[in-house]
Amino acid sequence: MEPGMEPGMEPGESRGVAIDDARFARLLAPLGPFETAPTLAVGVSGGRDSLALTLLADRWARARGGQVEAYTVDHALRPESAAEAAQVGRWLAARGISHTILTWTGAKPATGLQAAARQARYDLLAAACRAHGILHLCLAHHREDQAETVALRQAGGSGVEGLAGMAVARALADVRLLRPLLTVSRADLGATCRAFGQPWIDDPSNLMERYARGRLRRQGVPQGDLLALAAQAGRARSVLESGLADAVARHVLLAPEGYAVVEADALWELPRPVALRLLAGLAAAVGGQPYLPPTQGAERLLAALPGLWASEAGALALTLAGAQARRLGGTGHRRRLMLLRQAGRMAPPVPLTRAATRWDGRFQAVGYSGKGALTLGALGTVEARRLAALDLPALLRIPKPVLPTLPALRRDGPLVAVPHLAWAVEPLSTGEGTPVGEGTLPRLAFRPLSPLAPPPFLPPMEAGLDVMAVVSDARVII
Repeated sequence: MEPGMEPGMEPGESRGVAIDDARFARLLAPLGPFETAPTLAVGVSGGRDSLALTLLADRWARARGGQVEAYTVDHALRPESAAEAAQVGRWLAARGISHTILTWTGAKPATGLQAAARQARYDLLAAACRAHGILHLCLAHHREDQAETVALRQAGGSGVEGLAGMAVARALADVRLLRPLLTVSRADLGATCRAFGQPWIDDPSNLMERYARGRLRRQGVPQGDLLALAAQAGRARSVLESGLADAVARHVLLAPEGYAVVEADALWELPRPVALRLLAGLAAAVGGQPYLPPTQGAERLLAALPGLWASEAGALALTLAGAQARRLGGTGHRRRLMLLRQAGRMAPPVPLTRAATRWDGRFQAVGYSGKGALTLGALGTVEARRLAALDLPALLRIPKPVLPTLPALRRDGPLVAVPHLAWAVEPLSTGEGTPVGEGTLPRLAFRPLSPLAPPPFLPPMEAGLDVMAVVSDARVII
């Protein structure tokens, strides 16, 4: 052990300062208000960062008559992951903290594994919070994580939203994602675990050269410069989102069938950053994507749009983030642009369950009370062509290119119902759902993973302390 090192410290690691209850309360204060006896869910991997957060959150919640529910996601990507998750459970049980292991099952992708694992982790954690009625989900991303995120987004050509880094609070469908440690150093979290007498588990994949973040951690990043960039981008993001909210209200129709219509002339009249963000947001929403596409993609799409109204090019379809952009209507004075799901990229069918069922990152089905084995998937071109020949009132308002992208219900292959067309193999009922064999059809709602006008961006802060107070004096102009 090197001189001055404490047990659990790594070579070259600074000592850090343990976080006490008062400081943790300051970190959580901007993220409130919380209930009188709050329950906090915490994602805990077994590493120093998440264990420190779990122990601090537990003490904070107990002092207010509340509790912590800790969740460990076992991605089942390493042979030892199940044993490590069980060890975390034993550590927390010894401290009287409730703990549940959530396992990522099913086939794993050959490419994009880290992104898929991250999305699976968020999905499992959010589902656990919904099942237990927990509003607040705390994650242990810290200052170094924030700098790495900004570096990766900068390399990927992100605009101000990406360069602003992770928000300290983010609203998902029915849970608040909280990151109270974004101003805290990794060394301080290690010191906190040591102060609690808490060992931790290091995940070797965090430093693997095969992953971009692992390479960054080995190389090191100019943390002060990157956090200064994030702070400036965060301020720019706040201005951008204000303009975006106004543009959505004035110029956009988001249809319940999962497509969007925007006044094309407005895209050229809006400030360019707002127009690019609006296009990216529309594409992500109707394309079923959880994150915005890179700014360069939105720039290419915006530049190509006038071609849709050139001569007979109306049938031309431009794409971005799993969405198509098509001219809607003629070439008159009111030009409208339609964005709809790219048919060839829709998700495969999923089994319909009594719980909420999501499909294709766009639709959520609730209220299914049947016992039959139904699946939820795309209507498809063949069935869309067949139903388009019927006398269905809904066909008068839904653009024909949208039909193949509509969600449809099947039983053992044959089509059973298309709720958005009010069509089923049996007559519609006048009640909440539609009788089809056994049970009742679900209610389908268009619920994009990526909101068009997100809640205001909340930058990292410590009870009013701007993140610029904890980084170097470096200033980066964007």
